[in-house]
Amino acid sequence: MNLPSQDSASTGHELGWTPIGEEAMRAARILHPKANTLPRPDHRRVLTVANQKGGVGKTTSTVNLAAALAVHGLKTLVIDLDPQGNASTALNIEHRSGTPSIYEVLIGEVSLAEASAISEQSPNLFCVPATIDLAGAEIELVSMAAREHRLKEALSKEVLDEIGVDYVFIDCPPSLGLLTVNAMVAAQEVLIPIQCEYYALEGLGQLLSNIELVQAHLNRELVVSTILLTMYDGRTKLADQVTQEVRNHFGDTVLNTVIPRSVKVSEAPGYGQTVLAYDPGSRGAMSYMDAAREVAERGTTNGSKGGKL
Repeated sequence: MNLPSQDSASTGHELGWTPIGEEAMRAARILHPKANTLPRPDHRRVLTVANQKGGVGKTTSTVNLAAALAVHGLKTLVIDLDPQGNASTALNIEHRSGTPSIYEVLIGEVSLAEASAISEQSPNLFCVPATIDLAGAEIELVSMAAREHRLKEALSKEVLDEIGVDYVFIDCPPSLGLLTVNAMVAAQEVLIPIQCEYYALEGLGQLLSNIELVQAHLNRELVVSTILLTMYDGRTKLADQVTQEVRNHFGDTVLNTVIPRSVKVSEAPGYGQTVLAYDPGSRGAMSYMDAAREVAERGTTNGSKGGKL
């Protein structure tokens, strides 16, 4: 099939252009990007992806941003800190009970490097899975010394150097419990996905209050560096209103890229894939690639945009 160049779009039909061909070209650009198109961060970045409200695209954003960075040659580690194990599922990482997981890491039975596995979707994409054993971890952690710092101790510079990663994404459960606190203590940045719907800001105040408490008492270096708008439906005025309200309140912390509501994005985890692997030419895949580019570019300026709340 002869596919048109950008400057010959007007004569595309004469050259055999089809919508399928155009999508194939987009998929090829995602799966085979030009070398070094995304900058390596000035320092290793550890981002906690948190929102106490469920169903906002938190896990979806975690795995797809990580996959997009990995496609561009940046070594990325996803830590699945949600007992549901959805991030592990999306990356097709074994997470049956008994598998070395983040649970064993938190209680000190194995190291982070021993529990990490490479995703078949990219040699640059690593994951520490979550098993059902993690469901009781909060109760066990209560009696442990330095319980809020267990994950931070596991994410030591030496261990991360051993794995050799540029980015660490921590996928939190939809709650503000001890697991989420551990994630915030271990991270430098918080990434908050917010859906473009009516209840988008519900509970966000409590999340921001908890972040302030962590900043004040446990991790003074923590910043809210990134807010990502998800599930955007351009057919509704409500989506635009929510988007504008979030941008007015949070300013430059909000990424320019918004993630559209997409069937392909929703379908991908059912096949043990990110949307970049499942349908790389889709709007959802392209949007996550654009969002990952923004995240990467922010990492070469001041490490993060955001600050104390």
